[in-house]
Amino acid sequence: MSNENSYLALRFEGPMQSWGFDSQFNRRNTGLWPTKSAIAGMICAAFGYERGSQEEYDFLNTFTHIKMTAISIPRIVNNSRDEKELMVRRLTDYHTVEGTVRASGSLNPNAVLTHRQYLNDASFGVVLSGNSILLEAVGKQLKDPIWGIWLGRKSCIPTAPVFAGIYQTENDAIEILTNKKSGDYMTQKEVNTFSEGKDSISDQATTFISSSRSFAPRRVKVEVVSVK
Repeated sequence: MSNENSYLALRFEGPMQSWGFDSQFNRRNTGLWPTKSAIAGMICAAFGYERGSQEEYDFLNTFTHIKMTAISIPRIVNNSRDEKELMVRRLTDYHTVEGTVRASGSLNPNAVLTHRQYLNDASFGVVLSGNSILLEAVGKQLKDPIWGIWLGRKSCIPTAPVFAGIYQTENDAIEILTNKKSGDYMTQKEVNTFSEGKDSISDQATTFISSSRSFAPRRVKVEVVSVK
């Protein structure tokens, strides 16, 4: 292993995924892309880091230097490469939750109705780029995690191995994640400077402590990449 950069490929396949974004109180929405905070949480679970531990803090601090590219992988319709279903479907489910705490700090004796969104049959690839030593350690843990890993929520179990290899270039990683099927793919890419990006997303986790979870913004742009 070396201190040079490498590219860790992750594959997210499953009947349900949920990438927490802009969630408030009893409404838990999902974004249309995997969030970096969810991936950080997945990796912390793979390492077995306790919430709020020093190990978690150190990892999240290091993870800010890792760049992320997400790839939306269209579903194939009728086994034809020419017919691709591009629209991601969102499902809203209703949960009742007991034991919630009121703003006053008292326990609510009644069940609370919550609205939770999921993506149905979505398929994503994610490429993490950065320090080779860190990413090789992450890849090793994702292959044999200490705690379970899931696609945003515990009910969203992966149907394929998440770890998809470590590569020397981002293009190599993207080709693997798209199964080398030629075509154009929509990506959401984390950039280095504000001027390079088109949008800011507050999904860079700084702590997962339940009482004080916080997130920093990162700059991204959506673009199309072509696989030959």
